[in-house]
Amino acid sequence: MATNEFSRRMLLAAGAGIGAGLAAPAAWARANADGSPAAAPLSMRNDGTYEIVPLAKDAWTLGVVQSRVMAVDPSNAKQKRRDNVQHMCDLIDYANGFSGKKDLMFFHEFPITGYNYKLDLAETRAIAIELPGEETEALAKKAREHGTWLVFGSYVRDDRNWPGSILSITTIMNDKGEIVDKQWKARNIKGVFGFELFTTTIYDVLDRYVEMYGPDRVIPVARTPLGNIATSSVQREPELFRAMAMKGAEVILRTASGGFTPVDIQATSLYNGVYTACANNAASPGNGLYFEDAGGGNSAIYDPAGEEIAKAPTAFETCVTARIPVKDFRARHRQPVVHTELVMPIYEAYRSRYGPNLFSRYQPKSVTDSARYLADKSRWPK
Repeated sequence: MATNEFSRRMLLAAGAGIGAGLAAPAAWARANADGSPAAAPLSMRNDGTYEIVPLAKDAWTLGVVQSRVMAVDPSNAKQKRRDNVQHMCDLIDYANGFSGKKDLMFFHEFPITGYNYKLDLAETRAIAIELPGEETEALAKKAREHGTWLVFGSYVRDDRNWPGSILSITTIMNDKGEIVDKQWKARNIKGVFGFELFTTTIYDVLDRYVEMYGPDRVIPVARTPLGNIATSSVQREPELFRAMAMKGAEVILRTASGGFTPVDIQATSLYNGVYTACANNAASPGNGLYFEDAGGGNSAIYDPAGEEIAKAPTAFETCVTARIPVKDFRARHRQPVVHTELVMPIYEAYRSRYGPNLFSRYQPKSVTDSARYLADKSRWPK
């Protein structure tokens, strides 16, 4: 299918959902035969309301787990992943012990595999998990034991649908141990570090991704009995979080690795009137790659006015906790007010520095290979 014809058909499908004023069924509640989300039109209303499912609780307790980040060695990947998952299970036990039950526990970007910038694509795929897999089965047992939802990021290998790629996915698991959503990272930053990441994100394969999963999955929102949840490991791109809120996200869970800008997280709540939390890694002694602090700490939760509810008092491992009064919040909450008529001509005329679909043409094999490949792909003058 030609790109312009593909785009036209996707826009028509999206427009049909908006024009009806009714949202499609939640994408994570439907699945293809291989377990991947079924394609669905854009789940978006145009009257200030948004798609929901009935709530299981009037209020619930969020626990943001600030845990260590320990890179997995490809030569002993299975055992090292088991060690990291066992540590997560121990922390789930701790968090649901003396301090009381947590209804949802939110971990950072890489609690299972860690992050090692020295690994190439093949080595990173070797340390990655599958969804579902041994690691998620172990976590599912803890979810059932404590009756808690789990949200965590990881490198993921999907050989059926994306052979030869490495994905960064944030998984949402319910209190029955079922994976109810697998939200891809939206994009990687490019042209900043001196090397380039080779993770396959939505933006890197945008056309194929939409063809497979539908336009609703580009900015996914999981409509759960705890409320509408969106996740992201992207920093400093407020348009993404605005879009999540416009689609009905009530709680936005943002992961970080090695630090982030707190005001970026706070502004997500302030500008969109939603709850936002950031799970960063903790100080990680013996990690073998970085200084022990590793940019750790500052995990926090913000209310819909952008006020800090709770923040990690230390860079060490801890659980940051807050109550989310979702029923009362939902009763008064609406989509953010955005005057799109003022800004859309500018957005439509804008061209991002790097175009989409670059990894559909070639999958880089390392951070240096990615830098080589992207060196002449900028659409901006140097």
